[in-house]
Amino acid sequence: MPKEQRIFKANMIAARRSAAPTAAVGSSDRTHKDRSEKPSAASTAGPLFNKDLGQHILKNPLVVDGIIEKANLKPTDVVLEIGPGTGNVSVKILPKCKKLIVVEMDPRMAAELLKRVQGTAEQKKLEIIVGDFLKVDLPYFDVCISNTPYQISAALTFKLLQHRPLWRCAVLMFQREFALGLVAKPGDPLYGRLAANVQLLSKVDHVMKVGKNNFRPPPQVESSVVRVEPRQPPPPIDFNEWDGMLRVLFGRKNKTIGAIFKTQTTLDMLEHNYKTLCAVNGTDIPMDFNVKESIQNVLNSVNMADSRPAKLDNDDYMKLLSAFIDAGFRFTAA
Repeated sequence: MPKEQRIFKANMIAARRSAAPTAAVGSSDRTHKDRSEKPSAASTAGPLFNKDLGQHILKNPLVVDGIIEKANLKPTDVVLEIGPGTGNVSVKILPKCKKLIVVEMDPRMAAELLKRVQGTAEQKKLEIIVGDFLKVDLPYFDVCISNTPYQISAALTFKLLQHRPLWRCAVLMFQREFALGLVAKPGDPLYGRLAANVQLLSKVDHVMKVGKNNFRPPPQVESSVVRVEPRQPPPPIDFNEWDGMLRVLFGRKNKTIGAIFKTQTTLDMLEHNYKTLCAVNGTDIPMDFNVKESIQNVLNSVNMADSRPAKLDNDDYMKLLSAFIDAGFRFTAA
């Protein structure tokens, strides 16, 4: 288990007390001050939120209920919640599932959540992992719910999609523009590599808009909730090759594919990978091999030289990648 990953059970009160300073959880234990002194506003308001960690606590119970409803939880589910904060969503998940595992980076927030469930019937269902979500080893789970720290939105999404065994669904809060980018279709202004990659691996639906005033403190941007269902089984494709090709295509998504594959950087990369693969496989390189002509032949074979990446869908990309692979080209080093 990584150093930064610490797991607390909800009934381990000693762990809760050591996880955060007393003042951070609004405790009245003020050993170093006169007990008759009035507490400051800060000490009675709970923990101060750290915007650098993306701490914007969802406060509207109707939005919380809507998110949980979209998850379609079952009594047998193990639920993973990312960034629970003070537990406004967590306490409503617990009665509906078998077990709730939360990942929280801030020990003060973990302490707040532990305090809320202490002595309740749901106490034994809760497990808290204190650490960076991108670094911790994820346990098994059926459903994921997240009020996502927006600065890690893309990394979080792909970590979830790469997790095995596959889960049933995820209901995730994102910055509005990022969420719309996930569900964008060919021809949409926000359609790009993000949409193509996520939609290759999953079915994504926009389910709810959430205004900034539903959070404390309010973020500077509007938010949206999406529901993600991984494709099962996953598509039979080498994702690294797929993503390598999309990096090339979406670097200039409004240019023709023929023009994109004439740039010298792309030609050099494909020629290098072609020759490396031949060397690895012990295959002779044809005496008349010309990388520019070979690539043009690939594009002609699928009739895409005049197409533009911004207008193509994933079936088109699969067809194009298959043609490149059949011709001996790779988009990642062997």
